[in-house]
Amino acid sequence: MFVTTANSLNMPQPLLDRMEIIRIPGYTEDEKVEIAKRHLLPKVLKDHGLKAGEFVVPEKAIRDLIRYYTREAGVRSLERELGNLARKAIRDMAREQLIAIEIDDARIDKYAGVRRYHYGATDEEDQVGIVTGLAWTEFGGDILTIEAVKMPGKGRMSVTGNLKEVMKESISAAASYVRSRSTHFGIKPPLFETTDVHLHVPEGATPKDGPSAGVAMAVAIVSVLTGIPVRKDLAMTGEITLRGRVLPIGGLKEKLLAALRSGIRTVLIPAENAKDLADVPDNVKSGLEIIPVATVDDVLLRALTGPLTPIEWHEEEKPAIPPPVEPDNFEGGLVVTH
Repeated sequence: MFVTTANSLNMPQPLLDRMEIIRIPGYTEDEKVEIAKRHLLPKVLKDHGLKAGEFVVPEKAIRDLIRYYTREAGVRSLERELGNLARKAIRDMAREQLIAIEIDDARIDKYAGVRRYHYGATDEEDQVGIVTGLAWTEFGGDILTIEAVKMPGKGRMSVTGNLKEVMKESISAAASYVRSRSTHFGIKPPLFETTDVHLHVPEGATPKDGPSAGVAMAVAIVSVLTGIPVRKDLAMTGEITLRGRVLPIGGLKEKLLAALRSGIRTVLIPAENAKDLADVPDNVKSGLEIIPVATVDDVLLRALTGPLTPIEWHEEEKPAIPPPVEPDNFEGGLVVTH
């Protein structure tokens, strides 16, 4: 019998069938802080020949490293960053003849460099057509920004962002659902024949797949066609059907951890995933407002900053096409010429 760890399950199938798999979704911020205090810092001190009082890293500095310099499910990058701080602290202790160094804000900026990640809401203000989704990856969860814009055209729907087949199908289903209920959302049907919509998922170098972005796609399309902004502090996950039901997803804990790491305050999850919240740590649930939703109407009610106004629309309201103008010399289906 042996015990091993792996970042993914991409291994020979016969070996995988004979192993008991225990999934470890990732650590919360508080757990990372405690791991750094109890294990990583003592290890860094020992590896660099430092005593406890010579290299002091307060909790605020550890949280800054976690929030602005690492974005991962584990703590490998955090250990590397602490080692980087220790080496540069030793250098300055020798140059400046210091007995000890405490890592404050100024020294973090000096030693760790420019911040690599943003912590907090993904946008500064509510915007039209900008939705924050949640994705599962082999290394934990991550946020997924979805952008939509409209322009005069002929009703085409274009998508970019290195999307795989499953996600393209989600976009197609979302577009069909929005079009089928356009009057309920306050969208006049002729708009679909004169407007092109472009959906884009940034970071095109990263392949994106998975059946959990349909809800976010539908919200982006409704927002851009109605002009109603989407809440900046809200993220969502879930797939939709053509009837507007929100289907359950996998990797809920990883996605909630990603939302918490990114500073999201409210997360919409499928109602059928509410039972999975029992496996989510209490400090994650206390740091987020988690709202189960069953239909797209529930999602739109909470995601958009303003209400949708249904409209009445009948086929006869379409602009009448004027009859063709007949020449003056039209006789019995023939044009008489002289």
